[in-house]
Amino acid sequence: MGKLTGQVAWVTGAGSGIGEAAAIALAGEGAVVVLTGRTKEKLDRVAAEIKGAGGTVHVKAADLTKPAAVQKVADFIQTKLGRLDILVNNAGVNIQQRNWKELKPEGVQDLVNGNLFSAFYSAMAALPIMRAQGGGLMIHTASMAGRFVSPLSGAGYTAAKHAVVAMSHSLNMEECGNGIRSCAMCPGEVRTPILDKRPTKLSEKELAEMVQPEDCGALVLFLATMPPHVCINEVLITPTRNRTYLAAQQRRL
Repeated sequence: MGKLTGQVAWVTGAGSGIGEAAAIALAGEGAVVVLTGRTKEKLDRVAAEIKGAGGTVHVKAADLTKPAAVQKVADFIQTKLGRLDILVNNAGVNIQQRNWKELKPEGVQDLVNGNLFSAFYSAMAALPIMRAQGGGLMIHTASMAGRFVSPLSGAGYTAAKHAVVAMSHSLNMEECGNGIRSCAMCPGEVRTPILDKRPTKLSEKELAEMVQPEDCGALVLFLATMPPHVCINEVLITPTRNRTYLAAQQRRL
């Protein structure tokens, strides 16, 4: 038996990157995993890997920027699985137009919908299930951009991720009496497909030195296996060779 046997985990943005790694890690410890994202083919690929390792998984594709679509997945979880112990609120997007000179209203809307509204809708859909069972854990993939302001991530992405961090802390303030815990996970640079949206292409050496999705998956598993009386409110994870710090050192030389 794994540490999470008998528990149900819902992972959004599960078709690649951190979401994929988190789903595989949670399933590896016995959790029944529900995979959600926009592209069913990507989710099916992750599901096949989990099933091949002996895990139990359900694929529920949905556009997480649509409240009704998110609620439909939550209704499936409540009706068919009967509980929800872990929500990994991981879906996120970025765009290439990052500074104020280039930003367009449509781009800002995409950033807020994909990073903030999707997280709110998923948390709102999960809360009634967790309240009714007397507890649960939410892990929100924010970003170092949700804790620190930097031009690297762009104004819109930074603003949306700051809001995700605030959302997570507000959940703890209001829901701790119901046994619900919320953690804002703030990664630095992680080698995920979202890096393809960077204006400047990164080298293989730079990518290899970053935090890898599996590192974040291991962190999600650690958070998920903490005892219910412990809430880790916020956690930062960055590469050892932090390119921001290194660049600052070079400027001082």
